[in-house]
Amino acid sequence: MQIYLSNFGFALRKLLIREDGQDLVEYALVVALIALGATAGMNTVASDISSAFSGLGSSLSSNV
Repeated sequence: MQIYLSNFGFALRKLLIREDGQDLVEYALVVALIALGATAGMNTVASDISSAFSGLGSSLSSNV
């Protein structure tokens, strides 16, 4: 029984020391930050495009 507990403790310690999952978490945080920035930027870009087309439409309608 003591051997099983020792092996379990060793396996648990080995699992806690591993750093393989940290890269995935860091990449996920970077992707989330980029998505947040893109979402915030799209609102500004969408309003700028809308005003540009409105100006173009009013210019065309006044000249035609």
